[in-house]
Amino acid sequence: RMLSDYKPKNNVQNSYKILDLEEGCSLDEVRNSYHNLAKKYHPDSSSGVADSKAFIRVEEAYRVVLSDLAAKQKSDPGEEEEDQFKPKSLQHRHYLSFEGVGIGTPSQREKQYMQFRVDRATEQVLEYRQQRLESRYAGSDLSRAKDVRESKKVKITQAVERLVEDLIQESMAKGDFDNLSGKGKPLQKFSDSPHIDPMTHNLNRILIDNGYQPEWILLQKEIRETIERLRKSIVASRRKLGEPMTPSEQKQWGRICEQFAEDIRKLNKRVDDFNLVVPILSRQMVHFSTDKEIRRARKTYEAVVEKVSDSDTKENEGKESKRFGWRSSLLKWLKL
Repeated sequence: RMLSDYKPKNNVQNSYKILDLEEGCSLDEVRNSYHNLAKKYHPDSSSGVADSKAFIRVEEAYRVVLSDLAAKQKSDPGEEEEDQFKPKSLQHRHYLSFEGVGIGTPSQREKQYMQFRVDRATEQVLEYRQQRLESRYAGSDLSRAKDVRESKKVKITQAVERLVEDLIQESMAKGDFDNLSGKGKPLQKFSDSPHIDPMTHNLNRILIDNGYQPEWILLQKEIRETIERLRKSIVASRRKLGEPMTPSEQKQWGRICEQFAEDIRKLNKRVDDFNLVVPILSRQMVHFSTDKEIRRARKTYEAVVEKVSDSDTKENEGKESKRFGWRSSLLKWLKL
């Protein structure tokens, strides 16, 4: 890679082409172009076009262009300017990737860079939390007074709970609970499913038997009752419009469908709340689709109309049979 004092003109022109430059460019442009191409073709880079031979050509072209720029200087550049044109061995790894973090092979540097990112993210999270706490409790007497009141409420609640627990233990010691039917008997396992926490399941069952229900059970019941009510209401609305629908009735049906879609959207929000509090993953619910529910309502309406028409046909046939029945009975009597 040692350069001679004489370089052919064709070699200089090719060097400019390799660096994607034109003759007469500045020293900064040459260095920027070299840095970009070095990142692109360096063997240690993660680029898809990395090539050691191309990188060698770029480095040789860079040296030739620097020599050409130094030769074109009209005045004596001096020692400082001569040092500027001397080829420098750049630390290419700093410019390639990983923000200049780490040493060693690319895989080792990648691991070090990932750890650096984790540490930096942790510091940012801690700073954010610190700023949030400082803004929340920033020298406000009202907030301090509120915290004092809240702490007093917590202390009072804990004191009441301890008092209730002491009274329960005292009553048990006196034998007030000896008349219970299930005294001394172990709790029955209400479910043998290995995927359900038995303690949580038994506690929920005890609460339900005594009139208490968890929040997710109440939400589930509310969602089921709401969807059934919406389904019945849209079928009833469709039956009121009749068949076929006039243009005004079609507009009215469109408004009914829009209101139904809004009710379904609100119900899906309740489904999201239910999925957040339900303790069993398999009990989670999916969103209701407005289009599917409207198609279901139409099918239900068509089935009801068909059933009504069949019952009317049978009723008419029964009336006809009653109407002509006395004649057939009279003929039979005359034949006898």
